[in-house]
Amino acid sequence: MSFAAEPLKVDVKYKPHDKNWRSLETRTLEHAVGFSPRSDAIKLSKYGGDLSQKTEAKGFFYAKKIGDRWWLVDPEGYRFIHLAICSIFPATNSDQAKEAFQKKFGSNEKWAELTTAKMRVNGFNGSGSWSNDELLGKAPQRLAYCPNWNFMSSYGRKRGGTFKKPGHTGYLNNAIFVFDPGFETFAMNHAKKLAATKDDPWLLGHFSDNEMPLKNDCLENFLGLPKEEHGHKAAWEWLQKRKGAKASLKDINDQDREDFLELVADRYFAIVSKAIKTHDPNHLYLGCRFHGRVKYSKVVFLAAGRHLDAVSINHYGSWTPRREHLDKWTKWSGKPFIITEFYSKGADTRLPNDSGAGWLVKTQKDRGLFYQNFCIGLLASKNCVGWHYFRYQDNDMEDKSHPSNTVSNKGILTAYYEEHAQYLPLIKQLNVNVYPLIDWLDKGGKVHP
Repeated sequence: MSFAAEPLKVDVKYKPHDKNWRSLETRTLEHAVGFSPRSDAIKLSKYGGDLSQKTEAKGFFYAKKIGDRWWLVDPEGYRFIHLAICSIFPATNSDQAKEAFQKKFGSNEKWAELTTAKMRVNGFNGSGSWSNDELLGKAPQRLAYCPNWNFMSSYGRKRGGTFKKPGHTGYLNNAIFVFDPGFETFAMNHAKKLAATKDDPWLLGHFSDNEMPLKNDCLENFLGLPKEEHGHKAAWEWLQKRKGAKASLKDINDQDREDFLELVADRYFAIVSKAIKTHDPNHLYLGCRFHGRVKYSKVVFLAAGRHLDAVSINHYGSWTPRREHLDKWTKWSGKPFIITEFYSKGADTRLPNDSGAGWLVKTQKDRGLFYQNFCIGLLASKNCVGWHYFRYQDNDMEDKSHPSNTVSNKGILTAYYEEHAQYLPLIKQLNVNVYPLIDWLDKGGKVHP
């Protein structure tokens, strides 16, 4: 393989309706001068761990800092990076999808067998949120999985006050129900479901929710709730204790906002962590998949670090992850992180791509270049212990069952189970070289643009 000496730029749009394309610098394995990529994976543990180095085996996945780099450790004691995809399930919600499924697989069991085999061949070792873990778990080649239990959103649906938004649950005034007296009891009962898989070594860890609104104006949001709401009462009591009985909205400053946001986040993570660890003490608690501006909130990461084993982040808006942000997440929390959503969309399909948070690029090859660029940036940080690509299949325009999954080229396969031939090889090239690339980077290797 020859190495590129000159910078590579890819034409992109962040919003599909942006008028002009812009060119962004992009790093790939071809820019890793002095590194010799493999064409196929090195020999791995049955979980997908790196056999070249072993540490303590605990029978379950756990997080450990080895030297100056964070790792997951697989149940056999091998260092491990979780390379997963979200939403792996047999999609048959339209006539065309049903026909394609029957032609290619014929049964759920055959789908699971062939799908997990395809994942492994392309360097993936896991499944992310919204995957059919039960079905995938019956395949000969298993994947390390991470269920999402929706603690807060399930409680909200039961008590009322939530609504559906594209990608996540909406809450009245963006105020989650952490001060409801019933939430703690609900969480402990809800977590009883986790006991069924507490002894499964293939379970990597638990997500508790997705993209909750932990926002900077959290205090005002809670104070703006109806007066009978527990969140409103708790916020006013907190503010008056802090500012005096005559406190009002005009007395609130940025420090108040940060301190109250930290209280809300800490209370949520404390309640849910206690429930999870009571019923499943063996597996990792991975948090609630942060998104948006919360990625830059020190106080939320401080709260998360007290209760999580690793921090999950849905990361959009950065073509190349900014090193200072990646470093801060672990500095603030004291824990490693997993990127639990990212993707790009190609303009060379029939899909209009007018929804979704991922970058728009011109071709499937450009999507593969983005994947390499983004993931190389994550590996360089030494704090990233995995990533979950969103998602396994493109949206199916004939499937109207989900408001955010109808019109975009997000998958490594089409909605009808065909590979994107220019895309998947570039994904595989990066994935199968993750462990050798980490070793090369840690010895001083540089991927130059």
